[in-house]
Amino acid sequence: MNVGQVCKRSPITIRKSDELTTAARLMRDKHIGYLIVVESNPDETLRPVGVLSDRDIVVAVVAKDTDPRALTVGDVMTTPPVVVAEGKPVSWALKEMRRIGVRRLPVVGSAGQLVGVLALDDVLNILAGELLDAAGSVRNEVLIERSLRP
Repeated sequence: MNVGQVCKRSPITIRKSDELTTAARLMRDKHIGYLIVVESNPDETLRPVGVLSDRDIVVAVVAKDTDPRALTVGDVMTTPPVVVAEGKPVSWALKEMRRIGVRRLPVVGSAGQLVGVLALDDVLNILAGELLDAAGSVRNEVLIERSLRP
């Protein structure tokens, strides 16, 4: 299974010039804790240039008693973003997530354009479904055998 099959195709984005409070409101309104910071390519596609998490805001701004109204997204974002190509195996992406200690990665196409976001939650949901299917197969095997050979 590759990343492009699992990722969410409509990631929420923001610009590095946007106010940090705008980012925080966007996170609240969309019920998310992660934004991909983008710039436009000449062909008008979006290219990820950073990421911003709710944790970034807490650790870099709130915990330091800094005024968030005085900052932009670019002041706090993590850059450069670690991205994953949509054709890469999910297993490779999971190793990258573990290596850098994150739960989400921007997903890019062959030209580096943003195509989605891969979240650990999405991968876990798929794996849970596959495990449920495997367990159901074992359970049904026993039920069928009992009905055929009482």
